[in-house]
Amino acid sequence: MKRQLRLILLALQFLTRLPLPADPDFEPSRLRACAGYFPLAGAVIGAWAGLVLMFALRVWPPLVAAALSLAATVWLTGALHEDGLADSADALGSRVSRERALEIMKDSRIGSYAAVAVGLALVLRVACMAELARPAGATAWAALALIASHAQSRAAPVWIMRRLPYAADAGRAKAAPLAQRVRGATAFAALAWGCALSVGSALAAARLAGCSWGDALGLAGSGLAAVAAATLLAERWLHARLGGFTGDTLGAVQQVAEMVGLLVWLAWLPAGPIRS
Repeated sequence: MKRQLRLILLALQFLTRLPLPADPDFEPSRLRACAGYFPLAGAVIGAWAGLVLMFALRVWPPLVAAALSLAATVWLTGALHEDGLADSADALGSRVSRERALEIMKDSRIGSYAAVAVGLALVLRVACMAELARPAGATAWAALALIASHAQSRAAPVWIMRRLPYAADAGRAKAAPLAQRVRGATAFAALAWGCALSVGSALAAARLAGCSWGDALGLAGSGLAAVAAATLLAERWLHARLGGFTGDTLGAVQQVAEMVGLLVWLAWLPAGPIRS
């Protein structure tokens, strides 16, 4: 139990800026093992985003509140995934060779593909959050949508790390232990946490909104299915384009999965707070 708690704290330490105590018995292999708790860390990030959104809505309109929530989330994560999306967009946006794409990912400069990709991702996420929170009584629904989308989107990179090899030089990776394939048990744990948190969020939303349990299960199932489909497509594309994954592509996969999750919750909004 103590070891699992340390892995949870390590997952939070890796994915956020939370000032958590260092593990005195840290081993590189633990960084790979903690990936099984990435969705749980994602739920914490989503809860933070939802909390900021709920408080901001007391003072400002939904669009401003959504922007503040996203800004707080980017601060908490240190723009870790946005950085990966930017580098991946620059490297894979044009038709260059695999070797050239890997070189571009190492370049810290921002190109046009990166600017457009990150800009569109930020706009879409703010728009989804604003529309989720706009109807009367939908604040809790929006907060739960953030928890679910952040949790399940952190399971997607773990699946990629299980299915694909590292595409670049693993010895030069920023987080070398994560440049190796994760164990099957680690991937299973991540998927289990992602599913449990998604279903739990949907059931809580159903209870708060007074909609049916069938709608709740439909919301959770469609969200998980959409994120799974996006992850499988990303896996096939990365395998064909790079022959594997990099840290940057994992960040890009997370961003795409998060947006897909938010879009699904927004599509189900009429079944909840604004049902006719």
